[in-house]
Amino acid sequence: MSNFFNGIAKLRYDPDAEDLAFRHYDPDETVMGKRMEDHLRFAVAYWHSFAWPGGDPFGGQTFDRPWWGETMEGARLKAEIAFEMFDILGVPFFCWHDHDIRPEGDSFAESKRNFDEIIDLFEQKMESSKTRLLWGTANLFSHRRFMSGAATNPDPDVYAWSAATVKNCLDATHRLKGENYVLWGGREGYETLLNTDMGQELDHMGRFLSMVVDYKHKIGFEGQILIEPKPQEPTKHQYDYDVATVFGFLQRFGLEQEVKVNIEQGHAILAGHSFEHELALARELGILGSIDMNRNDYQSGWDTDQFPNNVPEVALAYYEVLKAGGFGRGGTNFDAKLRRQSLDPSDLIAAHAGAMDVCARGLKAAARMLEDDALEAPRRARYAGWDTDAAKKMLASDLETVAARVEADNLNPEPRSGQQEKLENIVNRYV
Repeated sequence: MSNFFNGIAKLRYDPDAEDLAFRHYDPDETVMGKRMEDHLRFAVAYWHSFAWPGGDPFGGQTFDRPWWGETMEGARLKAEIAFEMFDILGVPFFCWHDHDIRPEGDSFAESKRNFDEIIDLFEQKMESSKTRLLWGTANLFSHRRFMSGAATNPDPDVYAWSAATVKNCLDATHRLKGENYVLWGGREGYETLLNTDMGQELDHMGRFLSMVVDYKHKIGFEGQILIEPKPQEPTKHQYDYDVATVFGFLQRFGLEQEVKVNIEQGHAILAGHSFEHELALARELGILGSIDMNRNDYQSGWDTDQFPNNVPEVALAYYEVLKAGGFGRGGTNFDAKLRRQSLDPSDLIAAHAGAMDVCARGLKAAARMLEDDALEAPRRARYAGWDTDAAKKMLASDLETVAARVEADNLNPEPRSGQQEKLENIVNRYV
């Protein structure tokens, strides 16, 4: 054991505790017939928790961590401390990018050796830990070679490098029995159309994803392949803009039965949507896979990746997850980072503990709303007219028949209230 967390004990559920503890998250509490831990399936994001230095667009590193530096010694220490934190929090899952866990080598082969050594260490640590892998992914956006994209890069050699990197990461995810594999197109987009062949780039991205799916089946990986939508930042226009855009892309390449989405709250906001909108649409389209739970600063223009603290927002998000039947192989990954002034190791524990409590409160509120039929009953009442034989017959007819009925029956419908404020009041009673 290291001394990084200064002897912080494993967190317990204790609503009256004065020190670090869970006030609302009780992993064994039953919610709608299932343990809370099994509903929420929490995961720690390796990159923000252990690889992010505390910078922002206007200033660099503020955190001082003992594993800083591009060395294998530092990477091994980082892994040791990561699993210590997993144990303190009692989380069932974690997530990584290859770039988070190993130093960059001078060649592809050296980077792969470094990566494989840390995967070996992860495998050893997981033998004595309850924490499993929710998903792995490849960082195809940080290094300068990806400045013009990965699968959409105009250079075929960068495309090949990217494909080889994804293969390695998918192999490692399979080896560690990961539940999912995520592709985030960090620079799959464009800065200007003046130098961009959009059609070719989209075709290449579709072929890339098809190769990933084919390889998944070849090696027998049983997890989900997920795409994470994001509308902008770092590029001016990202091709995976939102759930609707991703679904259209999947349909174009015949992959809508093979690939689902990992939806992030902050990305939904940047796309001009709410988190629950993206979740509801993914549920209706049958592609809801997993979520990145965080929040944006609504007064800033970039993806601030803060830990969640808004129970009403979280409740509406989990309401959609529960309506979808739960996560399945997905989960709640905290794609969130400390504020750059939160320097202490204990801040990492407190941030996750508070976020887990917020999610627990949101989940319980969502479950009560569903169990009480609080929102579904008025929703059914609003659409009840479509349950009649006449309405069903109309949908099965044609435009002329419908028009003839309007004239024959002298239809003159009056609008009915949507009762939004009443429904908002109902939500407020639960959260």
